[in-house]
Amino acid sequence: MRALIVGAGIAGLVAARQLGLAGWSVDVLERAPGPRPEGYMMDFFGPGVRAAERIGLYPYLAQAAHRVRAAAYVDVDGRETARLDYEQFSALAGGNVLSLLRPDLETAALRALGDAPAGGIHLHYGCRAARVVQRPGAVALVAEDQHGQSRWFEADLLIGADGLHSRVREGVFGPESGWLRDLGMRAAAYIVAEPEINAGARHRFVLTDSIGRTAAYYGLRDGRVATLLVYRALPGDPHNARDRLRRHFTGLGATVDRLLQLCPQEPYDDVVAQVVMPRLSHGNTVLLGDAGGAVSLLAGQGGSLAVAGAAQLAASLENLEDPGWIPAALAGFSARWQLTVRSAQASGRRAAASFLPATRAGLLLRRWVIRSSSVPPMDRLIARRIVASLAK
Repeated sequence: MRALIVGAGIAGLVAARQLGLAGWSVDVLERAPGPRPEGYMMDFFGPGVRAAERIGLYPYLAQAAHRVRAAAYVDVDGRETARLDYEQFSALAGGNVLSLLRPDLETAALRALGDAPAGGIHLHYGCRAARVVQRPGAVALVAEDQHGQSRWFEADLLIGADGLHSRVREGVFGPESGWLRDLGMRAAAYIVAEPEINAGARHRFVLTDSIGRTAAYYGLRDGRVATLLVYRALPGDPHNARDRLRRHFTGLGATVDRLLQLCPQEPYDDVVAQVVMPRLSHGNTVLLGDAGGAVSLLAGQGGSLAVAGAAQLAASLENLEDPGWIPAALAGFSARWQLTVRSAQASGRRAAASFLPATRAGLLLRRWVIRSSSVPPMDRLIARRIVASLAK
């Protein structure tokens, strides 16, 4: 059978691998001209780890993982105000927490495509989904390549794994305004070359201990620095993302000011939002990853759910003997997977609310919780609560 996947992110690549292993012919369309080099650091644990171990993906992810020793909050002078020991947290969480840069996770998923039979999976970069055509028992899609030329794809199955602003979701389920739940903040991410900052942030996340905005950075293995900026938009904000970030974050310390100087003209900058839908499938089309169940990047679960959801979808389809059974299989997957997504979204809303304290009282409470995490028996209590909220 033939599958068409829109989006060569984590969910799309893992779904392509699993379907390819099951004997499907798979075409993957990605509007970017190649794998995206930009991204942010994420914690990978919970259902994604269990799925990765089950399908043989875990060795690829472990090889790409970074070693994080601590998450440290600092004031404007760079002095630590609170510190969370990552190795201790990992041990309390079961010892199976990977810290992965998003593009590294995608690269690992790309490498794992080689496990599938040769010729079964075809990647089409620089190819944008333009229009979905629903047909009885099949789907078709009109796409445009980077030269503006139209291309026609037909398949038994269409998977929309094209992210928060999914074109497949819009074409099949309607405008995103009906499904997008804005959590009231924005997040920007970019990677820059800055050896001095890298040396001071190697093996630790550094976050500003600030009210209403948080700048975070991490020193990568190659000498670069991954930067994440989270803030609440204000009336009168500049339209240009770089100018907007400089308006919000200038003054949080010399290191942050330097990272703002190095900010590219057009960094990733988008709303922090969830996608809340009553169902994930319609006929022979299904949504996967952020396209159908975005949790928000502040929840630390997007990569984990992308892998786990892709693995579960492929398992729902691998034993089908007739394309006519696809709609029922997709409906069953949607009903089961939605339970996991809704639980994760509930914890994601709590995580987003606590990420940007709005008052000094909220800031001091967060500082106390982090400091308490290193004191027995509070360490185990806090770790259990974090794991229970994020790893369901």
